[in-house]
Amino acid sequence: MSFSKLGQTLTAREMLDLVQDDLRKVEREISLESMGSVSAVTNIGKYLSSNAGKRLRPILLLLSCKLFGKTGDDAISLGTIVEMIHTATLVHDDIIDAAETRRGKPTANVVWGNHTSVLAGDWLYMQAFQIALRLRNFHLLDILITLTQAMVEGELLQLERIGKIAVSEADYMELVDRKTASLFSACSRLGALAGGADEPGEQKLGDFAWNLGIAFQLVDDILDFTAREKTLGKPVGSDLREGKVTLPLIYALEEATPDEKRMVETVLRENSYDTVPVSQIRQLLERRHGIQRAKQRAQSFAEKARTLIGEFPDSPYQRALFAVTELVTDREF
Repeated sequence: MSFSKLGQTLTAREMLDLVQDDLRKVEREISLESMGSVSAVTNIGKYLSSNAGKRLRPILLLLSCKLFGKTGDDAISLGTIVEMIHTATLVHDDIIDAAETRRGKPTANVVWGNHTSVLAGDWLYMQAFQIALRLRNFHLLDILITLTQAMVEGELLQLERIGKIAVSEADYMELVDRKTASLFSACSRLGALAGGADEPGEQKLGDFAWNLGIAFQLVDDILDFTAREKTLGKPVGSDLREGKVTLPLIYALEEATPDEKRMVETVLRENSYDTVPVSQIRQLLERRHGIQRAKQRAQSFAEKARTLIGEFPDSPYQRALFAVTELVTDREF
């Protein structure tokens, strides 16, 4: 079913309106649950909340819940949990990557240092599980524990491959599965459970969100090379400078000449664009069709997500989840 052709898809504003009240409750709970007995935890928590993104993961969870039933306190708590886990992973990622900016502001590790920030990230993880324990539901805990293990394993795999040019598409997809798609899938599964879904409904919605998560990360990795710095909130080409070879570059390297491969190896070795400007890497990506092929791959996962959500009964929440797939893939290239 193609909602976009039928003119049935919702705008971002209409989609947000469906969960706005619940999202405000999630925001309040995040603020309350991020206050620790040590001032550094509270200060970092406030700083991270003030620089939060669009809260896509809680929105996905809330829409998934409403697809099956009304949202209650459990859904609000679960929305808080997934956002706190996501925030903790960002804190740790920034430390590992030695990142200096996120969404246009200094990262926590720049402001407070690595030691304090890594402990604050640990605290956020533990606080998220403290909230989860209050729900007294082993199935929910199993999803969250499996998710967290997958994300940590993904980070370890990425560390093994940092600075290496010989990264295959299969290697890349394994990382995206563990680091991004698993979280998207967990959000929809948790929302479905909170809404009273049966096991087949939970699994199908989880598959929808998994494909959505893959598409989301592929678009992110394309934007890292093609978007403006103001849009990204961090320097263009950060992934390669940090030693990460992502899908657009993997595709381009399949057709690259030895000289072109040496350009990429230089950036990886120097962790900078001092010798090889980022503009030359962009030209390589365009010349060898890396961006174009990655866009097509992202669209294929988004289309799979649309097919899966199209199998659910029509409702404003189903149309909203369909709209999410379009918002993910239509971000500025």
